[in-house]
Amino acid sequence: MDYITDPRAIEDKSMAIIDELLGPLPISPEERKVVKRVVHTTGDPEFAKLVRWSPGAVDIGIKALAEGASVYTDVNMVRVGVNQRLLTSKGASAVCSISDPRVVEEAKKTGNTRAMTAFELLADEMNGAVIAIGNAPTALFHLLSLIEGGRCRPALVVGTPVGFVGAAESKEALVQADIPYITVVGNKGGSTVAASIVNAMLLQMP
Repeated sequence: MDYITDPRAIEDKSMAIIDELLGPLPISPEERKVVKRVVHTTGDPEFAKLVRWSPGAVDIGIKALAEGASVYTDVNMVRVGVNQRLLTSKGASAVCSISDPRVVEEAKKTGNTRAMTAFELLADEMNGAVIAIGNAPTALFHLLSLIEGGRCRPALVVGTPVGFVGAAESKEALVQADIPYITVVGNKGGSTVAASIVNAMLLQMP
């Protein structure tokens, strides 16, 4: 059996197939690259119908990352999925504190999830950052409360928590919040989707 083995050739062919499947869309080239990366990651063209963003959000994210914004994530799966080489080229990093002993201890005391607790403890560091939440609706809900309370002001929130308890509702709350956002509506999403959105913006940095 003949098959393609070159990684770049595989990705190029995949993106060409996705382009054909998507057809024309009333979005910018930068936004289209985000949608394509999500479809590429999930293998599901239907995701193109689910991706939403606030006006200018993709450009805001690209600019923030190009200027050295770090990426704060709810779980390590999102952190490791982000392109570290491109982040470090701008002097930035991907940060997840869910396993930090301080977070673990505080979560035990409060009864809150560790993802919530991590964002609570990191709030002062997240001004101007890109936040990527792919797993925990509680983290997204809590982040929005921190933003509303003036505790932090990220440049962009990528919110794609997945599941049947709070995921869709947390993303609806994100859409209503006064913050630039990129999300996927409904129960679908996940850590790979969040990372793919961040990577799509990293790949477009000048």
